[in-house]
Amino acid sequence: MTTSPRWRSVLTPAAMAAALAAAALASGGTVYADDHATPHPPYPSKPVHPAHAPQPAHPAKPGHPGKPMHPVKPEQPGKPMHPVKPEHPVKPAKPEYPAKPVHPDKPTHPVKPEHPVKPVKPEYPAKPVHPEKPVKPEYPAKPVKPEYPAKPVHPAKPVYPAKPVKPEYPVKPVKPEYPAHPVKPEYPAKPVYPAKPEYPAKPVKPEYPAKPVYPAKPVKPEYPAKPVYPAKPVKPEYPAKPAYPEKPAYPAKPAKPEYPAKPAYPEKPAKPEYPAKPAYPAKPAKPEYPAKPAYPAKPAKPEYPAKPAYPAKPAKPEYPAKPAYPEKPAKPDYPEKPAYPAKPEKPAYPAKPAKPEYPSKPAHPEKPAKPDYPSKPAHPDKPAKPDYPSKPAHPDKPSHPDKPSHPDKPSHPDKPSHPDKPSHPDKPDYPSKPTHTKHQDKDQW
Repeated sequence: MTTSPRWRSVLTPAAMAAALAAAALASGGTVYADDHATPHPPYPSKPVHPAHAPQPAHPAKPGHPGKPMHPVKPEQPGKPMHPVKPEHPVKPAKPEYPAKPVHPDKPTHPVKPEHPVKPVKPEYPAKPVHPEKPVKPEYPAKPVKPEYPAKPVHPAKPVYPAKPVKPEYPVKPVKPEYPAHPVKPEYPAKPVYPAKPEYPAKPVKPEYPAKPVYPAKPVKPEYPAKPVYPAKPVKPEYPAKPAYPEKPAYPAKPAKPEYPAKPAYPEKPAKPEYPAKPAYPAKPAKPEYPAKPAYPAKPAKPEYPAKPAYPAKPAKPEYPAKPAYPEKPAKPDYPEKPAYPAKPEKPAYPAKPAKPEYPSKPAHPEKPAKPDYPSKPAHPDKPAKPDYPSKPAHPDKPSHPDKPSHPDKPSHPDKPSHPDKPSHPDKPDYPSKPTHTKHQDKDQW
């Protein structure tokens, strides 16, 4: 509850109005009570709802009847289980096709006609003579080149010793005669190629210097010993594999035909003994090189004549004052160009000869009429279909049992109707409430 002065001012007149209203009601109630001395009868209590009638238990559902067993076929002695299939009918033989007709020989191509001779090409007119080119001006003569002093004579080249003579190789031994080979077919003659040039003799190869002795390689260090790993667990033994059924024996292979014996090759002739290799002739002693001759002393350098002194340059004359530029004369008229010579007339070409008539082409021979194909032979009639035995009659299936009829459900009892409620007594006329508001009370205070 608030204690503000504003709310206090509002609540005070409201409390007073409520007290006045209570007093007025109390006075009115007492007056009404005096007029009606009989008290109002109490309201009747609600009737007790009757309990539901006991319902009969639901009848138990009958169980599903068992499925009937398949009827066992009675044994029929002497009757096969399945009818034997008839053999496939033999296919009729293919009809023989007629032989292809022989085509007539093709006609020869007609001979090409000779073309007419081409006309002679006419001579073209002579080309006009070009005018002579102007003579080139003569350039001034070149100055005479001064003579250089003579070069000194070089000493003569020394004479080198003669090269040693190449020794003759021993004669190759004659190859032994082997059995004659089959005759080779004659190949076309090989073309005569130009003779190859003779290559100069190769010089003696010098001996290579001895290979240097390399230092010994360092010894490889030994690796540490490999650690011993723990043994692997023993694998469990699997059950023995069942034995495969015995393989059927294959039919025996046919005996291999006996081939004729291989003919013996002729014996090779004994290898001839080659003659002993002759000893090489002793090499002649290498002659000593002659001593290098002393080169002649270089001749003294010739004294060149003294260079003549150049004449003194003359003094530069003073340039006179430049005269005034004279008036430029008028340009002369260009001379008239010479008349272009008339071109010679084009000569008349000879008339073209008349085109010869081509000979008529020979008529194509008439094609022979196509022979009629022979009529196809009639196919043999299909074999009659055999009468198969009739299928056995199946026994009648038993009918399903009828479903049991369910009893009718009992009807529910009728519900009792509720009693009518008594009418309410009339309410007394109460005095009217004051129509003032809190805002009016606020304005009054």
